[in-house]
Amino acid sequence: MVKTMEWQGQSLLLLDQTKLPSEIITILCKDYRRVGEAIKRLEVRGAPAIGAAAAFGMVLGWQELASRYADFSQETLLIEFKKIKNFLLSTRPTAVNLGWAVEKIYKHAVAMINAQQSLKAIETSLGNLACKIYQEDIEVNRRIGIYGAALLPQQARILTHCNAGALATCGWGTALGVVRQAFLDGRLEMVYADETRPLLQGARLTAWELIEDNIPVTLITDNMAAWVMQTQHIDSVIVGADRIAANGDTANKIGTYGVALAAKYHQIPFYIVAPISTFDFTLETGKQIPIEERSADEVRLLHSVVTAPQQVNVFNPAFDVTPGELITGIITEYGVISAPYIENIKKLQKILQEED
Repeated sequence: MVKTMEWQGQSLLLLDQTKLPSEIITILCKDYRRVGEAIKRLEVRGAPAIGAAAAFGMVLGWQELASRYADFSQETLLIEFKKIKNFLLSTRPTAVNLGWAVEKIYKHAVAMINAQQSLKAIETSLGNLACKIYQEDIEVNRRIGIYGAALLPQQARILTHCNAGALATCGWGTALGVVRQAFLDGRLEMVYADETRPLLQGARLTAWELIEDNIPVTLITDNMAAWVMQTQHIDSVIVGADRIAANGDTANKIGTYGVALAAKYHQIPFYIVAPISTFDFTLETGKQIPIEERSADEVRLLHSVVTAPQQVNVFNPAFDVTPGELITGIITEYGVISAPYIENIKKLQKILQEED
């Protein structure tokens, strides 16, 4: 299984996902700015992976502050640390895991400063917390995979969109974690992977990742999905998520909404797979989810080859929102959440509050 990132104590090593599958190249991030750049450029991508990378970026930021501002007041340190937090938050607006992770690191630093801990002790503790976020993501994904695989029939034929695998997480994957578990259980026949325009995460990443693990995969273009559902006996559609609102509306890679509509028509179960860190309980509906719009050249060009007139207007949202009524279930590490989503997501939130 591919390794997305590696923490080295004073730096973060990232697998450059923009170069896959033709090249396997790593990026050495020695400061939080380079981590932020990697997130913005999609060199690291996928909501859980972005969150973990940002957590390590916060640690690198603290290390820099501790060396530059060692003689400054704790108040000044926190002001500067908050600037680092806000910088990382600004890199990509849709994936809620990013905000969840950096807030967790920031609040921990505040608590330790209030407890009069030394700068070195805070650095060590923040590093340990970031490593815990990383490791827990892998463990959570494995639990999610077990819950998800149990929903599938024998000889399952699955369709997926974008990449929600080990590359999008710290390891194992969310949607592809379900696929991996089904494969281990001997109940997977085939995965159909949408190529996922405009950046081809399904073609470049999902197909490559599954081939690396000897999991059967067939690549299709995005506009084949509905026909494949009708002709290839698809049992389930399984995708990841970048943010889930309190009513079950879910933001995921652009094109997911159309896949959900086609699945509804063909009466195929449509599952969202995500850890609880992807839920945004502050948003009542998906209409409140901020949708990132990216460069027009991602559509005008394909791997630097011009495929459209340079003067043509382009609309390039990176995500869309699938309404909760199109979703059969949301698979989490706490089990499978089904409709009514408002009621059942509130129950999940209550459990989490009790655990805290």
